Amino acid sequence: MTSSRSIFRPLGARVPDPNDPGLLSPAQTSLLTDQYELAMASSYLRRGMNEWAVFELFVRHLPPRRRWLLAAGLGPTLAMVQAMEFRADELAYARSLGFDPGFLEYLARFGFSGDIDAMPEGTIVFAGEPLVRVTASRVEAQLLETLLLNQINFQTMVATKAARIALAAGGGHPAGERLVDFSPRRDHGTDAAMKAARAAAIAGSAGTSNLAAAMRYGLKPVGTMAHSYVMSFEREEDAFRAFMEDFPGNAVMLVDTYDTVEGVRRAIAAARATGVPLAGVRLDSGDLLDLSCKSRALLDEAGMCEARIVASGDLEERQIAHLTAAGAPIDSFGVGTDLGTSRDSPVVNGIYKLAPTGSPDSGETCASARPRRRRSRAPSRCSATTPRAECAAM
Repeated sequence: MTSSRSIFRPLGARVPDPNDPGLLSPAQTSLLTDQYELAMASSYLRRGMNEWAVFELFVRHLPPRRRWLLAAGLGPTLAMVQAMEFRADELAYARSLGFDPGFLEYLARFGFSGDIDAMPEGTIVFAGEPLVRVTASRVEAQLLETLLLNQINFQTMVATKAARIALAAGGGHPAGERLVDFSPRRDHGTDAAMKAARAAAIAGSAGTSNLAAAMRYGLKPVGTMAHSYVMSFEREEDAFRAFMEDFPGNAVMLVDTYDTVEGVRRAIAAARATGVPLAGVRLDSGDLLDLSCKSRALLDEAGMCEARIVASGDLEERQIAHLTAAGAPIDSFGVGTDLGTSRDSPVVNGIYKLAPTGSPDSGETCASARPRRRRSRAPSRCSATTPRAECAAM
């Protein structure tokens, strides 16, 4: 056994920084855990209670205004579980908290070796059904609790909201191709912005304004211009001409900076003047039903029937459903706050519990190695060592 002197840095080797951005690599998520997880794990190990155990992550009750959930977050979670480790800094900090040398030696060698069964991402789930089942030694399974809840709860919440918005955009039928993630500026932090874009894609969204997420996950980057761009030119039409000349392949004009209907006319004029096809117009305020109808009429009269109408501006699910039911000629919706924060139901209260696998009289306990199926559907097997692409295809 390696001595603690060779494993751990002296206490205080890493100075806390109140301005640290708080970003963690997958390996560093070992301490993204509640303090009591380490305390329980240490006690289990000290008392020889590290036998095989089964834990399940599920929701007891569906959140308000939700009749189902769309499972999400498995892929990134498996990557974190596979990579997490206790390195010198984490071990030194754990030692400073008073954990005994034997437990610290265990953490120094930690690597998850159990199995993770899970509902495939994009699966509809209900209360009482396990989204994730962990079968592993008791200590390993316990140490995953906070990380699993942190990742699965949030990403399932966003995917569910995105799916509901896609249904609203399709009049009750899935229409993810009409949904674009505009949420990064409203998301609750960097990690949330990345995971929101990915979760929206699982629900079928057509793209994201978040370039980091588009690059990382292979999503379609989508964007037009801001009002500040239009205001930076002497005339609105000058702004449109400049943008068309600089980005002829993305000629979608934001037309509501001053007067929306006049803005559409100026976008049409700019397209004719530059010879660049007008790909579309974006409406970011006002009466979207009325303005979209007037915009569609002007575009069609100009022979620009292929030009699309994009709506944005603090859109929410019920508003989108109303516009769709009213026949608004809107081709796609850029949704930010409502998507990224699930504003009407902003929490999925997933829990992680030791699964009973037998009756008290049977001689089996919650630590039995083979789980007894106790809910309506069993999740699919995805070992932490299984390639993530394979898991996603299950």
